[in-house]
Amino acid sequence: MKTDGTMIDPVCGMTVKPDSAHRFEYAGQHYRFCSAKCLAKFEVQPQRYLQAASEPAAAAMVAEGTIYTCPMHPEIRQPTPGNCPKCGMTLEPVLPDLEKDEDNTEYRDFHRRFWASLPLTAIVVVLAMAGHRLGWLDPAVRTWGELLLTVPIVLWAGAPFFVRGWQSLVHRSPNMWTLISLGTGAAFVYSVVATLAPGWFPLSFAAHGRIGVYFEAAAVIISLTLLGQMLELRARSQTTAAIKSLLGLAPKTARRINPDGSETDVPLTHVHVGDALRVRPGEKVPVDGAVTEGSSAVDESMLTGEPLPVSKRVGDKVIGATMNTSGSLVIRAEKVGAQTVLAQIVQMVAQAQRSKAPMQRMADVVAGYFVVAVVVVALLSFFAWGLFGGEQGWVFGLINGVSVLIIACPCALGLATPMSVMVTTGKAATSGILFRDAAAIERLREVDTLIVDKTGTLTEGRPVFERAVAMAGTTEDEVLRMAASLDQGSEHPLADAIVRAARERGLALDKPEQFESASGIGVHGVVGGRRLALGNAALMADEGVDVSGIVAAAEALRLSGASVMHLAADGRLVGLLAVADPIKASTSEALASLRQAGLRVVMATGDGLTTAQAVGKRLGIDEVHGEVKPADKLALVEKLQQEGRIVAMVGDGINDAPALAKADVGIAMGTGTDVAMNSAQVTLVKGDLRGIARARQLSAATVGNMRQNLAFAFLYNALGVPIAAGILYPAFGLVLSPIIAAAAMSLSSVSVVGNALRLRGA
Repeated sequence: MKTDGTMIDPVCGMTVKPDSAHRFEYAGQHYRFCSAKCLAKFEVQPQRYLQAASEPAAAAMVAEGTIYTCPMHPEIRQPTPGNCPKCGMTLEPVLPDLEKDEDNTEYRDFHRRFWASLPLTAIVVVLAMAGHRLGWLDPAVRTWGELLLTVPIVLWAGAPFFVRGWQSLVHRSPNMWTLISLGTGAAFVYSVVATLAPGWFPLSFAAHGRIGVYFEAAAVIISLTLLGQMLELRARSQTTAAIKSLLGLAPKTARRINPDGSETDVPLTHVHVGDALRVRPGEKVPVDGAVTEGSSAVDESMLTGEPLPVSKRVGDKVIGATMNTSGSLVIRAEKVGAQTVLAQIVQMVAQAQRSKAPMQRMADVVAGYFVVAVVVVALLSFFAWGLFGGEQGWVFGLINGVSVLIIACPCALGLATPMSVMVTTGKAATSGILFRDAAAIERLREVDTLIVDKTGTLTEGRPVFERAVAMAGTTEDEVLRMAASLDQGSEHPLADAIVRAARERGLALDKPEQFESASGIGVHGVVGGRRLALGNAALMADEGVDVSGIVAAAEALRLSGASVMHLAADGRLVGLLAVADPIKASTSEALASLRQAGLRVVMATGDGLTTAQAVGKRLGIDEVHGEVKPADKLALVEKLQQEGRIVAMVGDGINDAPALAKADVGIAMGTGTDVAMNSAQVTLVKGDLRGIARARQLSAATVGNMRQNLAFAFLYNALGVPIAAGILYPAFGLVLSPIIAAAAMSLSSVSVVGNALRLRGA
C-alpha cells in the first residue's frame, strides 16, 4: 500500500483506491483490483500475476514507494534517500517520477555552502600567502584571523565531507572521503594547536614571526571539493533524462468507447485490458492493442526505428505511444501498465544504466589501500619519534605525523582524472563530440566491436525518391508525373517523397478527380480521366494488372535497398517507382577508417532483412541483422559481451536506447532523438560516424594522461611520505616540516594540472 492509502492492481499495474469493490484475499494478503475483469483473471491464476509483479519489467510500475540505489554500487538498495555506505555517493531513485520535480536538495545545499565559504577562503589564502608583507599586521593577529575565518569553512561548509569520512570508517570502506576528511582535518587540527599553543613547537618551525599554520590548505581543499561535488551532481542529474524522455512519450489520456456507444476521455491509468479505444488522426496510440475498426498509417519510428509509417488494418497490432498519422482507428486494449512495449523499454534502459561500472570505482579501491597505508605510516612515525626521539620526541612525532597526513592530502589524487576529463571534454566538443562521463572516455579506446543501426546512423533517416522505371510506350518523367499527381491526396511519407521529386523536376501535376487509399497495399484514383493504381504487387493483383514482365527489375531495386511501388493506368502496368533512404556521404569513409583501426562492424536494424543486407553489401558490412526489435538489439549487445567483446553501440532512435545504455560505450547521433542521446555516453553532434575514430584517439590520449597524472600523485607521496615520517633524519639529520609538506602537496597538484593541459594539443 502506498502512503496515500492507494494500492496497486497486481494484474494491470494500475492505481486502485482503498474503497474499491473488487477485492480478493490470497495467502493471507488482501489485494484490490481496478475492475471485475482484473479480479477474475487474478482468481484463476494468482501466482502468475504475483510473479510478474516481482519481475524487473513490472516492478518499477507496481513497486510500493521509491527505491534508492547508488550509481556506482547498484546492489545498494533502500526505501529512503541517503549516502552509499561503500563510496559515500548520494543515492538516487531507481526510476524517476515524471510527475515530481527533480530532487536537487543536495545540489542546492552544496551550492549554498560553496558560495558562502568562497569569500572566506579567498581572504584566508591572501592572509597566508601575503600577510607577512603587511608590516603593521601582527603575526599573532594574522594567525587568529585565519583561525576565525577557517572555523566556519571547516566545521560548517565541510561538515558533509567529515560525516562521509566518518561513515567510511564505520562501514570499513575507506574511500576518497576518508582521504579528504583526514587531510583537511589534519591540517586544521594541527593549525589550531599551533595557534593555541605555539610554545609546544620548536623554533625551527617558526616562519615570519609565527609557528607555521595551514588553515589555507584546509579551506581551499574544502572549497574545491564543494565545487567538484556541484559539477558532479549536475552531471549525474542528466542520467535520468533518457528514462524521463521515454516516460514522457506515453499519452496522459485515452478516448474510451463505452458500452452504450458514447465516448469519454479517461486517464491512461483507468484503461483496462479489453477496453475499446478510439485513436483519431494526429493522436498517440494509448496502449498496446489490436485494430478492430478503421485503417490508417501509424508512425512507429519512435519505438521501432522504421522510418516509414506502417499501414494498419483490422486485426493488425499497434504499439502504445506511437503516432496515428491519417485515418481514425478503434483498437482493443491488450497490454496496459507495465506490460506495454514502452514500459519494458523503460525498464531495459534503467537496468542497463545501473549495470555500468564507473571509472571511479578503481579510484576508490586504490584510495582504500592508500589511506590505510598513510594512516599506518603516520602512526608509526608518531610512536617511533615518541619512543626513540629523546626529550622532544613526542613533539617531533606529532609534527612528523601531521606532516605525513598533510603531504598525503588527496589533492593530486583527486585532480588526476577530473582534470584530464575536463580538458578532453572541452577539446572533444570543438570537434563535435560530447562525452557524458569519464567512464566513456576511458572505455572507448578498448572497444573492438561496433554495432551500428541503419536508419539515421548509416543513412539519412528520411525517404528520398530514387528513380522511375518506365514500360514501353511511356517515359520515366511521365511515370513520375502520374504517380505524383495521384499521391497529392496521400499523407504517406513515400508519397511525399514522390511529390517532392516531381515538383523539383518542374513536372506539371494534375489534380486527382478521385482518390482512395487501399490500406496497407497502396492507393488508386482517377487523374486526367485515367484510372491509376499505385502500390505493391498485392494491389496490382487486386486490379488484375500483369507485373510478370517487370519482376526482375523490381527485385533488383529492392536488393539495392529501395522500397518499390508499381504504377498501373487503366489496368495496364506503366512503370515502377523506387524510394530509398540514402546512405550518408561520410558513411563509407567512416567505416573504412574504423575497420582499419581493427574494429569489427555489425549492423542491426529494424528494417527488412533484404533491405538491410543490400545496404550492408554496399558498405562492405558482412554481419547484418535485420528485423530486430529493441530487445533483440539489447540481446545482441549482451551476446557479444559474453564472448569477451568490448562493445560500442551507435544509434539515433528510441528503439536503440536499451542497447545504447547496455553497451560498454553507447554512441548517439546528434541528429537523432533526445532519448537516444540521453541513453548514450557519447554523442556525435554532427551525426557523422567519422567522429568515432576521432573520439577513440582522444580516449587513448586521455587515458595515457590520466595514468601520468596518477603516477605524479603517487610519486610525490612515495617520496614525500617517508621523508615526512623522518626516514632521512638518522642518516642526514633532515626532517620535512609541515611547511615543506604543504609545498610538496601544492607542487603535486600543479604538476597534475599542467600535465592535463597538454591534452589541448591532442
